[in-house]
Amino acid sequence: MELDAKDCILLDALQENARLTISELAEQVNLSVSGVQKRLRKLEESGVIVQYVTILNRSQLGLSLLCFVEVSLATHIRQDVVDFDAAIQNFSEVLECHRLTGGADYLLKIIVRDREHLDSFLMDVLMPLPAVDKLKTSVALREIKETTAVPIIAAIAK
Repeated sequence: MELDAKDCILLDALQENARLTISELAEQVNLSVSGVQKRLRKLEESGVIVQYVTILNRSQLGLSLLCFVEVSLATHIRQDVVDFDAAIQNFSEVLECHRLTGGADYLLKIIVRDREHLDSFLMDVLMPLPAVDKLKTSVALREIKETTAVPIIAAIAK
């Protein structure tokens, strides 16, 4: 989908604050309310806007331990990969799961309450999965940068 400058302003504004009203968005983009509604509908229907979410403070909820887990599978039989991919969908501790090239097969971004929760998740949940061979876990000491915002200008630069 081709994005113009107004689409970019609209998307940036929504990434900053998805609770803006249509009227507030219209003011920022310098369009009518109906013009903004049409653009939003087009962006949603084309799949540029996937969903609207609320970002929570994990620490305030008692989920202060952020970890990255490298997962290596014992085999790379298609069914083992499909089964692992499906199983990961069921674990709320897993924020992100990426299949990789290189050393490990997957990189998981997980959040847990504490070391005990981490140990339980690794030993009782991940390790028993049939295809899992090894896990390598790193604990984040401090988050330097965290964002969900996609760099719109970089995406449309040609």
